[in-house]
Amino acid sequence: MGDGQPRPDLIIFDCDGVLVDSELLSCRCLSEMLAEYNIALSLEQALELFLGRSTKAIEQHFRDLGRIVPDGFLPRLKSRVLSTFAASLEPIPGIAGVMSGLSVPFCVASSSDLDRVAFSLEVTGLRAHFGERLYTAQMVRHGKPAPDLFLLAAEKMGVRPARTLVIEDSVSGVQAGKAAGMTVWGFVGGSHYRGRDGEAILSSAGADRVFARMSDFWEA
Repeated sequence: MGDGQPRPDLIIFDCDGVLVDSELLSCRCLSEMLAEYNIALSLEQALELFLGRSTKAIEQHFRDLGRIVPDGFLPRLKSRVLSTFAASLEPIPGIAGVMSGLSVPFCVASSSDLDRVAFSLEVTGLRAHFGERLYTAQMVRHGKPAPDLFLLAAEKMGVRPARTLVIEDSVSGVQAGKAAGMTVWGFVGGSHYRGRDGEAILSSAGADRVFARMSDFWEA
């Protein structure tokens, strides 16, 4: 799907870190809220552990450590994240232009809750590009890095996995796309990759290509 390969029949975009520059904001909220409960988790650790993962992964992580996420924590976290997004969330530069120029169908497949995805797209002016083509981890039994969500999205869109291109910014997302039998491009243009070697991180996870600017979307 570059260098002479045919264009895909479907493009699946992750939301956080691909369409909207949200990962740093949401991981900062997580780190700050855990500190209020006397649980130490740095911003860097939050990015390392939970980038591209659902809130179920947060619960499971602490359960594995023998700790229970306190009652009310996840609703409070969600509320803080949404209020932070309302004040500060920006679209990834150039993404609106990419979508306006696409001649193939596209959709969203995200680990975030459906209402958070819709809100994120709304506040950044991207919602109209997608209609109802929003698929989230709530709709499947196993979230990323399992392939279930991407397979569901391709099925709903009526396209074979082998003809599908996934755009992802996280290791778990890249792994999910490859497990689904799809071509995966890693995107490292989000603010959470400043000072980190995103190309090495996502290439090691199995990405077929890694790029950092939406203006280079179709560049080989």
